[in-house]
Amino acid sequence: MNKILVIGAGAMGAAFTFPLVDNNHNVTLTEPYDKDLQNKLLKKNKFHPALKLKLSKKVFIKKFSLELLDEKWDLIVVAVSSIGIEMVRQYLKNIKKKISILVLTKGLKYDRNNNKIITMSEQLSKGNQNLNISVLKGPCLAKELAKKIKSYTVIANQNINIAKNIGKLISTKYYKTEYSRDLKGVEFSSAIKNIYSMIIGSGEGENTASALFRKSLDEMEYLIKYFKGKKETVHGLAGVGDLYVSAVGGRNSKMGEYLGKGYTFKIAKNKFMKNDTVEGADLAREIAAFILKNIKKNKIPLMHALLIAITKNKKLKVNY
Repeated sequence: MNKILVIGAGAMGAAFTFPLVDNNHNVTLTEPYDKDLQNKLLKKNKFHPALKLKLSKKVFIKKFSLELLDEKWDLIVVAVSSIGIEMVRQYLKNIKKKISILVLTKGLKYDRNNNKIITMSEQLSKGNQNLNISVLKGPCLAKELAKKIKSYTVIANQNINIAKNIGKLISTKYYKTEYSRDLKGVEFSSAIKNIYSMIIGSGEGENTASALFRKSLDEMEYLIKYFKGKKETVHGLAGVGDLYVSAVGGRNSKMGEYLGKGYTFKIAKNKFMKNDTVEGADLAREIAAFILKNIKKNKIPLMHALLIAITKNKKLKVNY
């Protein structure tokens, strides 16, 4: 039995507790900034509002605090939103002992001070070299994981043995893990697929969407190589696997459908998806300044078109 802390009680963080409990670990779930969600989990017999089911009775729900982080953990899982990564970093930066971290969060950040795009693991590790960070990505919907529908993900760490050791902790008959040394490729693939799923969703029909899917893979390969990852990673779970799940359903492809019908982003958001978070749009705003300035349009025309549509609030114009 290992002692594992999951930071982030949203849908994925909560769903992730199921395979951990089934592996007989001592699991604590905490929520660092959504106090309303935290209170609901504490008061409603661990019923999770997003998953629409009760968490295991064996999961400990605790309020987030520095004292909680100071406890001895075998593994800390970070499952906050990309916006919450900086908050978690501030809390973790003063930890002096070596600690193993697994990041579920998908996203990228434009570091304007150094004029480069960094991954979630790079942001989290700033100022603290004691954090041994691995990342977990792939086509895993939280609701399906919570229902123990067979799911596959990839764990990445430059030290493949560390990735495999984490895999042993979390893998079950319904939750399978693969491994990669390509940390950059895995993180970039899992992030930019949100943008490309919007593009695929904008297709006029299935024939068009299929062509856009293939063209998206070409651009993803170029971008992964540009950012020093391995282009073959695009053909794994964090790339094509995750892109498929996002493209066939979900908020990003739904927004893409509205953009394809001629709506601008703001109009589509306010009219159809007012209360929904569209991760691809958030990422587009984050990385647009760097991408549009540094990468030629003819190399990634689909990405350029989407970034212009989102950041300039213009109609999406994609040349198939």
